[in-house]
Amino acid sequence: MVLCIYQSLYFMTFTPLGDTLKNKIDKNSILGRQLESAGSIEAAETVLREMFGDLANQAKPLFLKNRTLTVSCASSAIAQEIRVNQVKIVENINAKLGKNEVDRIRYLA
Repeated sequence: MVLCIYQSLYFMTFTPLGDTLKNKIDKNSILGRQLESAGSIEAAETVLREMFGDLANQAKPLFLKNRTLTVSCASSAIAQEIRVNQVKIVENINAKLGKNEVDRIRYLA
């Protein structure tokens, strides 16, 4: 019995974990879309920090849905800054992502 199990393990081929994950996480899967959205949120946080410095602590990117990034703003001042600089923010986020993932920004003040 032990010899039989050993022989089947000996001839069994293993698939590398990276290949398995790549097959399971494609762009059309739920997990793939969630990972892309998380990357967009991270890029948005970085861009806001680069553009607004300490003022960016008052803005928190929440989620990306239908190519619209929703950002929560602690004050109307930061919401106004985001509105005025929306085109540049969107361009910088897309440049960081390497693709056009965000079209516009919706801000909640």
